[in-house]
Amino acid sequence: MPPRIEAFAPAKINLFLHVGDRRADGYHALESIAVFVDAGDRLVFEAADALSLRVEGPFREGLAAESDNLVLRAARALAQRTDTGKGAAIALTKNLPVASGIGGGSADAAAALRGLVQLWDLSEVGPHVARGVAEELGSDVPVCVESRPSWMEGRGEIVTRAKGIPPVKLVLVNPGVAVPTAAVFRALTDRSGVGAASRIPFEPDAWSLAEYLRSTRNDLEAPALAIAPAIGEALAALRAQPGIHLARMSGSGATCFGLFEDDGSAEMAAIALARSYPGWWVKAARVLA
Repeated sequence: MPPRIEAFAPAKINLFLHVGDRRADGYHALESIAVFVDAGDRLVFEAADALSLRVEGPFREGLAAESDNLVLRAARALAQRTDTGKGAAIALTKNLPVASGIGGGSADAAAALRGLVQLWDLSEVGPHVARGVAEELGSDVPVCVESRPSWMEGRGEIVTRAKGIPPVKLVLVNPGVAVPTAAVFRALTDRSGVGAASRIPFEPDAWSLAEYLRSTRNDLEAPALAIAPAIGEALAALRAQPGIHLARMSGSGATCFGLFEDDGSAEMAAIALARSYPGWWVKAARVLA
């Protein structure tokens, strides 16, 4: 039997996102805590003579127009950097909405790097090379390679462990609109700057996390709201649910998250929202340690 490797690409949630000045390379300085949840895409890798990608799943149509998405770019870059002559048949099950602020494409690319390091038996040099490839692919890819609670700094490529994040349950809501990241940054006028957020001096529970997050914000939420007013409807719907502590947009949108008091209130909110807004993507998901 040929080798078969499976990899999970968890959704990335920015609990807050502060934007600083534009750097010489054209990117803005960022400061964020990113966490990952038990909802995401799945990839399967099998040995093959060449690289290929098959996309399936509920959101596959969102990638139909992409002839060269991040998964293939990650695979090609890793193959070139490690000088391997091996290929891979990659199957991606796209469970996450596309262009939704939860790192779907970046998480897929990061999972591709992890999976191919195993498939191609690159344990000695692969992880180091994969981190270098991740930095070149995009600002969210390095943190997605780690897929654990992390501080993101620089343009996103400086990743350090964020300790003390509780395994809370969130409710994720996407109102069915795609928001281009570049357009959101162009509309950004009010920035928090970077370096002011404290390093999580709280007890690891939902209430304390919410209290901490109230001292922060997502700078991209206001410009994204101006572009896609449906984000405001999603936030209002979350805030109307019993047991919620805080609702906020993730990344550049349009996915929003609600932080709830306990698992039961999160599950009930997800059921209520899915029933009231059948066209939305709604998911209760736990933060991964």
